[in-house]
Amino acid sequence: MGLGLMGSALAATLLDRGHPTTVWNRSPQKAKPLADAGAHVAATPEDAVAASGLVLVCVLDYDALHAVLDPLAEAGGLAGKSLVNLTSGAPEQAVEMAAWAGRHGAGYLDGGIMTTPPGVGNPEMMFLYSGSEAVFEAHRPTLATLGDPLYLGAEPGMASLYDSALLGLMWATFTGWLHGTALVTSDGTTAADFTRIALRWLTGAVSGFVTTYAPQVDAGRYPGDDATVDVQITAIDHLIHAAHARGIDNSLPHLLKSTMERTAAAGHGSDSYASVIEALRGPKRR
Repeated sequence: MGLGLMGSALAATLLDRGHPTTVWNRSPQKAKPLADAGAHVAATPEDAVAASGLVLVCVLDYDALHAVLDPLAEAGGLAGKSLVNLTSGAPEQAVEMAAWAGRHGAGYLDGGIMTTPPGVGNPEMMFLYSGSEAVFEAHRPTLATLGDPLYLGAEPGMASLYDSALLGLMWATFTGWLHGTALVTSDGTTAADFTRIALRWLTGAVSGFVTTYAPQVDAGRYPGDDATVDVQITAIDHLIHAAHARGIDNSLPHLLKSTMERTAAAGHGSDSYASVIEALRGPKRR
């Protein structure tokens, strides 16, 4: 249910892998390519839900989700169904949706799609799920046709929470790479040349740092036996100087330096960079 770019990719992949698939969309013309590929086109949401025990929904937002599902749920149309919600939203919305589905007799699984539509069907692409383990296990083979299904536990909001966190990581990485690219290309290097070195740095040293820091964060102890926060503060000044001299925007490095300085001011100057999490967490977590 829902045939935007992502919903259409999901349905097309299911069809391509031999799964009988019924589709529905508010604008029926979007279903024509899928009908040509063998999909059954439902005239109404009620018909779509009645067609299968597994209901996949991928619409614009939770308002659209409820606009589609509320009327048929009130009529008992979701009772006994496995509802897999692939609509993007906040973790709290997923929790509320799980409770709503339960009140209407449906098993609920929330999902986070960690790819763009062209990546659907690639087994390397992650699809995150949380909520009903029974729904996940019952439909794992079908879900695996869309991408690698990773179950994150019974808490319905966990997939959405991971989705948000991973997107934040992606945007921070993109912006750091683009800042570095702007810096080196100002002196004549190409983006392609820089990226070859950057990827080696990310997949080698940086991934090693992250792997080392994760247990430090879990333990709340940050031994500064590799490079301390104070050392990092000095090092980032070199980046800020080089970028300023070349007219590159320094908003990101200044933000990073400010966060490091708050970490040092809180007593972590001689600790590892992992201690920066103490400046990022709210007071309740300290």
